[in-house]
Amino acid sequence: MINRKSREEIKLMRHAGGVVALVHQAMKKAVVPGISTLELDEIAAKVIKENKCTPTFLGYNGFPGCICTSINDEVVHGIPSKDRILKEGDIISIDAGATYRGLVGDSAWTYAVGSISKECEDLLKITELALFNGIAQMKPGNVLDDISGAVEDTALGIASNIPDELKGKKYGIVRQYGGHGVGRNMHEDPFLFNYRVKNNTKIKPGYVIAIEPMINLGVDDVVVSNADNWCVSTVDNKPSAHFEHTVTATDDGPLILTALE
Repeated sequence: MINRKSREEIKLMRHAGGVVALVHQAMKKAVVPGISTLELDEIAAKVIKENKCTPTFLGYNGFPGCICTSINDEVVHGIPSKDRILKEGDIISIDAGATYRGLVGDSAWTYAVGSISKECEDLLKITELALFNGIAQMKPGNVLDDISGAVEDTALGIASNIPDELKGKKYGIVRQYGGHGVGRNMHEDPFLFNYRVKNNTKIKPGYVIAIEPMINLGVDDVVVSNADNWCVSTVDNKPSAHFEHTVTATDDGPLILTALE
């Protein structure tokens, strides 16, 4: 069952989402060669707590960090560590959540660490475009498959607004993970695939979904680490990118809740 959010709930989620946006603003500055992922976690925790929120991820099913820090071939759920040091040429996906008065904001972004390869630059570009193409479909009257299809078409290089140099270039689409409803819980109905599954559920005003393409430079398939039972990586060890915003459907179209107002 998909729970529609009230105006008051949306207002609270905008505050939580704005704090997540502040986290990403801080991450953009802090992501440099030589910093550890634990230091990034500490910066994020400080921003969240200074803005009267609690870190949504900390303790969630036992997760030990305030943010997820996934490097290069790691897709999602990387655990911050003092031993994970960023180096020139890495990419890092940072997923952050903040809870304010019981309501959650959730957003992820993939950052370049210094100068990165052209292949990785293109991967980040196409994944971010997939996110915003998906968001554009988050409006009443559309169906969930419209969002999924927009992400899929972008990853497959056939969306109309793909840059000429990337048209027809196909990327891997993570199948086991995707977007989700969000509100009083971090994960609510519906689950949102990043490819078409013939889901004709109508989008209504007040629906709130975390839209989050996870796109790979190589194949679709991913695997969960045996070492920590958290970190998800690509099976071919090729880089992956992850972009996410929490978005609500309104009569005037999609409204991003995890952006600075």
